[in-house]
Amino acid sequence: MNLRRRIPAETIQFQLAPMIDVILFLLCFFLLTWNLARYEQDLAVKVPVAKNGQEPKQLPGEVIINLRSDGTVELERTTLSLAQLQQKLTEISQVYPDQAVILRGAENVEYRHVVEVLDVCRAAKLTNIAFATNRPEKSGT
Repeated sequence: MNLRRRIPAETIQFQLAPMIDVILFLLCFFLLTWNLARYEQDLAVKVPVAKNGQEPKQLPGEVIINLRSDGTVELERTTLSLAQLQQKLTEISQVYPDQAVILRGAENVEYRHVVEVLDVCRAAKLTNIAFATNRPEKSGT
């Protein structure tokens, strides 16, 4: 005598809710990584250390100019000549006159290259310029 009931076998179905959760999770992941990657920080440019620097307030749409130690200028992950840089910055300043520009100069870049980039910014009528620095390492760890 068999007292167990037979449980009817359910048909296997494709569950849509977990698939939507996974897709939304991946979408959030890619959006966050894209948000971090859009700040134009060239890893080859090692900026100097400043003891009294402030935490940067990164605004959307700010222009980040990377100045390497050999004097090459990089904007939007493209190496530009000074004339091309001035043309781009002039186009930007016509649309956004108070555009913030951050200059990320390498630690050992010659001063004349910094002055050349500042001169190009001034010729493009951009005056809101900041210099990127690193904070000093905390000792004791």
